[in-house]
Amino acid sequence: MRKLIHRLGRALAAGVLAVCATGVAVTATGGAAYADGCYTWGRSLASGATGEDVRQLQIRLAGYPGYNAVLGLDGSFGPATRSALIRFQQAYGLTADGVAGPQTYNKLYALQDDDCTPVNFAYAELNTCNSNWSGGAVSAATARANALVAMWKLQALRHALGDQSIRVNGAFRSYACNSAAGGVANSRHLYGDGVDLGSGPHSLCRLAQQARNHGFQEVLGPGYPNHNDHTHVATAPYHLWSAPTCGI
Repeated sequence: MRKLIHRLGRALAAGVLAVCATGVAVTATGGAAYADGCYTWGRSLASGATGEDVRQLQIRLAGYPGYNAVLGLDGSFGPATRSALIRFQQAYGLTADGVAGPQTYNKLYALQDDDCTPVNFAYAELNTCNSNWSGGAVSAATARANALVAMWKLQALRHALGDQSIRVNGAFRSYACNSAAGGVANSRHLYGDGVDLGSGPHSLCRLAQQARNHGFQEVLGPGYPNHNDHTHVATAPYHLWSAPTCGI
């Protein structure tokens, strides 16, 4: 379905009527009903809106909070959500009005697969430890949810870097996997939101520098102990940026 949804997105961008996997017509022009294999928004969203549809939007905007900021996933459309939405709209050449409507939703539909992951990342990439996300510092469901948010942040990072691939070297770990990898006792990998990135086509420093704009409160890279061969990013409840070789 990944390629099918991506093709659908291209058709929508061209204003072509298409039929999605659920068999409902979708068009980039006019006010047609929307349908998507992952999540379908049923109304436009703007400042003051609240609800699960707002929270779903925030998950997909998590990578657009601005420099050294994190977007809350609270289901309340406030100033931070509006600013993140405008950045997203600007990034993709949409009308940057801070209102989530047909253009915004069609772009999001084109960017996501039926399991709600962004088109360029997958759960399997972020969990090579076990099959069920268990054994970490949080429940399996929470670890998986944290990984989903991390993937949307990576999608934003990827787009900002010219839509070139990003190498994911590792992410979620159970306590057993973390111990085997020599990870620190409080590693964000145990929570599902820590991701290790490798170089190529981007340097580790370029990844670390750009990650500061995409909601990662933990950015560790070259020059930080044991991080000369990768850049680590995470959605942490604290601020820790250190990559001395990269000027961070």
